[in-house]
Amino acid sequence: MTESPYPSYSVLLIDDEEAWLRSLSMTLSLLAGITNILRCSDSRLAMDLIAANRVGLVLLDLNMPHVSGETLLQQLLEKYPEIPVIIISGLNQVEIAVECMKRGAFDFFVKTVEQERLIQGVQRAIRMIDLQRENREICSRVLDDRLAHPEAFAQIITQDKAMHAIFRYLEAISGSSQPVLITGESGVGKELLAVSIHRLSGRKGKLVSLNVAGLDDNVFSDTLFGHARGAFTGADTVRRGLIEDAADGTLFLDEIGDLALASQIKLLRLLQEGEFFALGSDVPKRMRARVVFATHHDLSARQASGQFRKDLYYRLCVHHLHVPPLRQRAGDIPLLLDHFLEEVARELGKRKPTAPPELHVLLGNHPFPGNVRELKSMVYDAVSVHQSRMLSMDSFKRAMGCSGDLPDRRRQPGEAAQALFAPSEPLPNLHDLPDLVIAEAMRRAKGNQSAAARLIGISQPALCKRLKRNLPGL
Repeated sequence: MTESPYPSYSVLLIDDEEAWLRSLSMTLSLLAGITNILRCSDSRLAMDLIAANRVGLVLLDLNMPHVSGETLLQQLLEKYPEIPVIIISGLNQVEIAVECMKRGAFDFFVKTVEQERLIQGVQRAIRMIDLQRENREICSRVLDDRLAHPEAFAQIITQDKAMHAIFRYLEAISGSSQPVLITGESGVGKELLAVSIHRLSGRKGKLVSLNVAGLDDNVFSDTLFGHARGAFTGADTVRRGLIEDAADGTLFLDEIGDLALASQIKLLRLLQEGEFFALGSDVPKRMRARVVFATHHDLSARQASGQFRKDLYYRLCVHHLHVPPLRQRAGDIPLLLDHFLEEVARELGKRKPTAPPELHVLLGNHPFPGNVRELKSMVYDAVSVHQSRMLSMDSFKRAMGCSGDLPDRRRQPGEAAQALFAPSEPLPNLHDLPDLVIAEAMRRAKGNQSAAARLIGISQPALCKRLKRNLPGL
């Protein structure tokens, strides 16, 4: 498989010494994974090269024939001010290099003695360029409500504004190579968003997934990094790790909040250095995959309890998105119900049943602690025993734990308490409370008396009697 060049734009090296250009190219490739490199040994051709190619960073030698580095820097700053320029100077040119910095150069390094610092400087410049581009893209997406690639989210059924804001954010960061952290309760569809991230990235490699919950450090290391032959007893052959399997693609690590502390240290080094060692090998390998993480845990709370490293957390959430639970996007429930009814009926070889209007009201007032996954299992159970044209609500009530017709709407862990009455308004009279509850039930049931009666735990005739008493013309 052919690896995609990194970074996505070209790094242009300008120096009149061909040997130095070759040496620097190899150093950047081997030690920093930078492969998208252009070389120019004739300073007169530099501006034409930039005009003809997508150059994002320039490394410029000062002492060159024809056009000097100082003159070329001035031309670059005037015509391409958005391209950072790193000056490469000789030992006797430090004062000139400092003057170039004052004019607008990004950084400077001494040519023969600062190779390690030069690599770090190039990596720092690339990170800055990537962040600037991502910020511009995010700002552009925020101002534009339309999705450029709606097909990437086709598997996610939603009309919720918060979800569409997440989609626009993912489009904005699609070109980034930085990690993405997806948080949210179990069952909200975090793995579907990981698939969307991979699709949007346009990477040639595949999406490789691993649930890390319950993995001890040895299994985690072997699975992720692979091992060399003879690394341990029974290691008779070389094994590729999932990082290599995901090369030029995306590595999705689910339930990252449950990762053991020893494994967290290894993951932190992988993200910091961008390289890893197979077990039993002392030859480093570059990581060519983008990494996406997901967890249902509150990582801030796990940091406070010492279960999750703070430095790793900061590495994970360069890009962070939180998926809202289903109870906060009740408008999606009818869409999901219809989708699952059709999907399950097709899978079971049955005709798609019709959902009674009361079912929408019942589901809309259920807290769904299991979120979308819980709704799908409810539909699967109901359609499995379905016989008549109209779908029965009995299996839904059993799944919700309803002893009668009223779903248990107790507050879920982590869900903010909601005030029953506005603090700025006077409290209603105790005598008026039943009528207020009935009015709210009718509003939630959209005027359906049977559904409203189920919500407040009375019979439909009793509700009708109360309505007629309060509204004699009904």
